[in-house]
Amino acid sequence: MLKVAISACLLGEPIRYDKTGQRDRFLTDKLGKYASFIPFCPEHLAFGTPRETIRIVLEEGHKNVITVFSKKDVTEAMHEAMQKELYKIQHEPICGIILKSKSPSCGLGSTKYYVGEMGEGKKDGLFALTCKEAFEDFPIEEEARLLDPWLRENFIMQLFAYHDAMRLEKHAQSMNELVAFHTAYKFLLQSKHEGNYRLLGKIVANHENQSLQELTQEYITLFKKTIAHKSTIAKTVNVLQHMVGFFKKELTSVEKQALHLQIEEFRDEIVPLIAVMSTIEFLAKKYDIHYLLNQKFLNPYPKDLALRSVIQEGK
Repeated sequence: MLKVAISACLLGEPIRYDKTGQRDRFLTDKLGKYASFIPFCPEHLAFGTPRETIRIVLEEGHKNVITVFSKKDVTEAMHEAMQKELYKIQHEPICGIILKSKSPSCGLGSTKYYVGEMGEGKKDGLFALTCKEAFEDFPIEEEARLLDPWLRENFIMQLFAYHDAMRLEKHAQSMNELVAFHTAYKFLLQSKHEGNYRLLGKIVANHENQSLQELTQEYITLFKKTIAHKSTIAKTVNVLQHMVGFFKKELTSVEKQALHLQIEEFRDEIVPLIAVMSTIEFLAKKYDIHYLLNQKFLNPYPKDLALRSVIQEGK
């Protein structure tokens, strides 16, 4: 099961400034089937609930945390709470972090900053910044951005891929396991970054005869960077066409024509990605194309999450 650190209010915990929660049903009811959550809230830890609202005020290059009505500087208390919450999640084998949007602590590009009483645009919240600095090449997102179907699909895929990479790093006993991992992720990696996929292949080839531990560490480092890239319709179409090539002579002319038409319709945003994927998987089962059936690109996460059912999937 995945472990994911998450803003506690998104689980419905009544720890916001007004003693309410803001439960996210997709996260709790769907992702929650496959993930155990590590909740955090530096604001609640520092100031309790209910509490006076706070804002980030820029002054001489410093980010000060100021209460909105009493104008009290609570920066030090906030930083102490953030360090405690960071310590907590750093000591769990998490594969991602989900933050609450617009929060002074947790917003990811959605937190309002101020100079005096004047707004100074939106940036990362203080704890979001802390997490990004502490967790390099890590799946970090805020719940509001996950309303976008493509960002949600990419993030959930990244969570499961990161989890797989963590298990490989911990349990790999032979080169064959690393080769099998790379083979299974072939098309998914190509849909992210073709150049990095080729570099990963060179690492697996191990021309310098590195130890398994050294090789796995080098591979995992680049793998994590690669899966963080966003796919596009063009890259996804290219991968789908490569997958069709693995059928060679098995497909009838009618099947081949129908599959190519479906890929074109996906490219033109007429049909969702799941339609093409389902067809490829059906044909791979029909003709026993095990190489395709073992590809993570077909099933990067549990099917009941239904993340590829939206036409705008590949934007």
